[in-house]
Amino acid sequence: MNNTFLKWAGGKNWFVRTQGYRIPKQYNRYIDPFLGGGSLYFYLEPPQAIINDINEELITTYQAIKDSWEDVERNLKIHAHKHNREYYYIMRKRKTRKNTTIAARMIYLNRTCFNGIYRVNARGNFNVPIGTHNNVLLPTDEFQKRSNILQNAQIICGDFEPVIDMANYNDFLFCDPPYAVISEEHRFVGYTKQTFDWNDQIRLANALERARQRGAKIIMTNVNHLAIRQLYLNKSFLLEEISRFSSISGEKKGRQQYSELIVSANL
Repeated sequence: MNNTFLKWAGGKNWFVRTQGYRIPKQYNRYIDPFLGGGSLYFYLEPPQAIINDINEELITTYQAIKDSWEDVERNLKIHAHKHNREYYYIMRKRKTRKNTTIAARMIYLNRTCFNGIYRVNARGNFNVPIGTHNNVLLPTDEFQKRSNILQNAQIICGDFEPVIDMANYNDFLFCDPPYAVISEEHRFVGYTKQTFDWNDQIRLANALERARQRGAKIIMTNVNHLAIRQLYLNKSFLLEEISRFSSISGEKKGRQQYSELIVSANL
């Protein structure tokens, strides 16, 4: 599959389009500790996978599609029928209990909120205002096919480090962490009420070094910042700088070319 069904800040559709040649042709398991919108995962459709994200609502959505995609789609159709400005804010405030209704609510808000941004406040409540898009159901959803793909995945919600530590020889480990740097003022914050800070970047670098030593095939994308580069220098990683366009910003001036760092090993 070539599309994710979620619009996600930092999503990797651009990586699939322009950097797909980097993906190893053969590997054992696909392991993704920062799944997000899952662009690369759904593109590869791996027969064995471990997928993880710290965002509980996001992981609940994947689990619901895996287990009960028909119920998710049925609830999403109800949202599509009722959608208007008043209904959006009612649903933004509402909490649901079943996995399928949690998933449908998340997809609905993702598609109708401002610029498709997923952001929560310190209490963990989704707080993005309504946007201009009204299409709640899309022809590219293909929830049944996505459910079939997810049958081959172990789905985890938690910290990235234990998931990276699962990667063994010839597993393909793809990491797309939140782009935190030492200067915290120039990054997007808000996927979860927890933030990804500089200590997490250090933990990530150490975990990837252990995985490299075990023989895992590794690709990581990160911000091209000197402090990030220094974490991987002199550790047998290949560091490459590329340029890509980002359109997630709410302001036109923020939609521009950005420098990205690709860190790889054992490919």
